[in-house]
Amino acid sequence: MLRYRWLKILCIFAVVIIAFIAIKAVYKSATFKPQPFFEVPFRERSQSKFDENVRVTVAVLSAKESRKIFGVNLAGEGIQPVWVRVENHDTTPYWLLSSGLDPDYFSPLETAYSFQSKLTPSTNKKIDDHFRVMSFRNPIVPHAAVSGFLYVNLDEGIKVVDIDLIGKSKSKFFTFFVHIPGIKADYHEVDFENLYSKKEIVEYDENELRTALENLPCCATDEDGTHKGDPLNLVIIGTREDISAAFVRRGWLPAEQTYAKAIWKTIKSFLFGSRYRYSPVSPLYLYGRQQDMAGQKPRHTVHERNHLRLWLSPMRYEGKPVWVGQVSRDIGVRLTLKAWPPVTHKIDPDIDDAMFALIEELIYSQQLAKVGYVKGVGAATRSNPRHNLTGDPYFTSGYRVVLMLDRRPFSFEDIQSFNWESPISDKIKRLTTDPQRDFDEQS
Repeated sequence: MLRYRWLKILCIFAVVIIAFIAIKAVYKSATFKPQPFFEVPFRERSQSKFDENVRVTVAVLSAKESRKIFGVNLAGEGIQPVWVRVENHDTTPYWLLSSGLDPDYFSPLETAYSFQSKLTPSTNKKIDDHFRVMSFRNPIVPHAAVSGFLYVNLDEGIKVVDIDLIGKSKSKFFTFFVHIPGIKADYHEVDFENLYSKKEIVEYDENELRTALENLPCCATDEDGTHKGDPLNLVIIGTREDISAAFVRRGWLPAEQTYAKAIWKTIKSFLFGSRYRYSPVSPLYLYGRQQDMAGQKPRHTVHERNHLRLWLSPMRYEGKPVWVGQVSRDIGVRLTLKAWPPVTHKIDPDIDDAMFALIEELIYSQQLAKVGYVKGVGAATRSNPRHNLTGDPYFTSGYRVVLMLDRRPFSFEDIQSFNWESPISDKIKRLTTDPQRDFDEQS
């Protein structure tokens, strides 16, 4: 009798579930009513750039706009449509590389499948057809224009739209900065154009630049400059466009400002393991101010990420801005009384590992034109480490890497070197003359 009662309950439960799925499918079929493309005025804020005979125009849809045009909640699935129009007045065809915009982009039918139901095959076909029709289709033949949507991962605050066009013996690259309502990114508060007066900006040749970089402080500091923080082991030469394009190619994201909502999202991610891709980076100070912008490459939780801080310096090299910064790897999150909010990341003590990882990242971005090393950080061994502001120990060979970026794609063989210091040669020399010494230092 008891077994029969449970069987009856299970049957009722199954019927309810099936009915729910059916109702949901009918509702989906009834509500899939995308608006005509021209009725949504997103193109009013589009941006355009030219390169000789090619013009590229882009616009990023808001969550509300994408729902109108596609009839489904793309933002709810973490998908963001980017509209692209390419006008080709050249004599060669071009191919747009979707992975340049997002290495993890979604195909049209992959995107459509997220909104399909097994009970509404006719609606499924409509969804498939709609996404295919609205999508950007290669190639862009001579004297023609192609427009359509690419489906990429949802970004907030600002989206770097990197459009790479490859043709026969030709290539063209366009980078757009598109502001999106959402997060309060740290760099939103920085007036980059007026950080320095014209008198403060100094152009250096190669030897002068080396000297200037070696004379920088070893480390960032706290706000009043009385305590040393993380080591300044990074210098990047390039425009904001150069930097953003190179980093977005490798999955790096901006960091939010430290405010109540961001603090709560960080704590929630810490407690429940939820993903928070824009977790704030605590402030460190150089040139009398906190970092001008921060970047991070998060993993699946807030606990682990590679992150960096950058300050725009008054130095220029070959007309390009010189940024001074710090890069390290976060390996966990812990509570602390030495910072606000009272949650901080624990860094990997091998600072040089994060530095070399970043070099590899930028090599694969194909925008690294030149690399070199200068002294200035000061060596610290594993047996006698230094500590940052929150008490985390770190050790380092004492060098800071100098990375010069450009927009032209660079193969491994094209990358040049500043003939300055050589930490790799130094390590090889140590291992050749006394292998045990290097082991002892790291132990």
